[in-house]
Amino acid sequence: MNELVTGDAVVLGLQPARLPSRALAITIDLAVLMTVFVLLSVGLAVAAVTLDEAATAAIGVAMFLLVLVGGPVAVETLSQGRSLGKLACGLRVVRDDGGPIRFRHALVRGAMGVVEILGTFGVVACIGSLVSARGRRLGDVFAGTLVVRERVPAGRALAVPPPPPWLVGRFAQLDLSGVPDGLWLAIRQYLTRMRQLDPAVRWSMAERLSCDLAARTGTPVPQGVPAAAYLAAVVNERQARDSRRVAAASHRATPARGPASFPSYAPAVGGVSASAQVVNRSPQRDGTEEQGPAGAAGGRTEVPATTGFAPPA
Repeated sequence: MNELVTGDAVVLGLQPARLPSRALAITIDLAVLMTVFVLLSVGLAVAAVTLDEAATAAIGVAMFLLVLVGGPVAVETLSQGRSLGKLACGLRVVRDDGGPIRFRHALVRGAMGVVEILGTFGVVACIGSLVSARGRRLGDVFAGTLVVRERVPAGRALAVPPPPPWLVGRFAQLDLSGVPDGLWLAIRQYLTRMRQLDPAVRWSMAERLSCDLAARTGTPVPQGVPAAAYLAAVVNERQARDSRRVAAASHRATPARGPASFPSYAPAVGGVSASAQVVNRSPQRDGTEEQGPAGAAGGRTEVPATTGFAPPA
């Protein structure tokens, strides 16, 4: 699923990640970090042959902190919560309000990860994730972060809930031409996931999105209409307009078919079919031809080949 961010950098359409996917992501990250750490350790051992034991130990500790602590912190800060393992599992670290994390969030998570993941071989992290309602470990609790899923499995995509019946058709005259596609996508993602959000966050996001939508349409939100219901009603109106537009375009593209045409038949009058073209052309002095009645001197009777009928001699 593509990332959708509102004007306040709030990521929508996500759900908390659970222990199995988080454990797999951490395993991938640790495998990469340990590989880098071993390679750097071998290179350091070759380069530090002439150094004493104290210098070698100090360099080893610095390298441990740099790779196993500074590495995840730097990666999560620069990628805004996506490490290699989380990217492979479709996960991401965000703030509690859904916004992207900063350096301080990644630093607290990395420091706590040394204790609860490396120090206890992941036992404390697993217990914290199982106990937490949203699958958070201690590092997430202290940092104020949450690991969420960015990709929804196939077949689990949620539909936009319908608006209340008393709001259907109320915004038929609303001008929606100034609403950008990004705002439409953010509203749709909010409506499909609003029941998974905390009540306070859900209310604040609905108010913010409804204000943005009202500013784009030039019409304030009606008094007494909840923000979420207003968003659902406007999205429903836009879908209805799109359906009517597609139906009208399809109707115009279909060619109109008239009744089948058949050869006309006219009865013969005076021994000559009315469909026969009778032309009497006689040359004049000025080079023109004069048309006369059928059977006149010099006249010529022309019968269309398609009728299959010839006048009697």
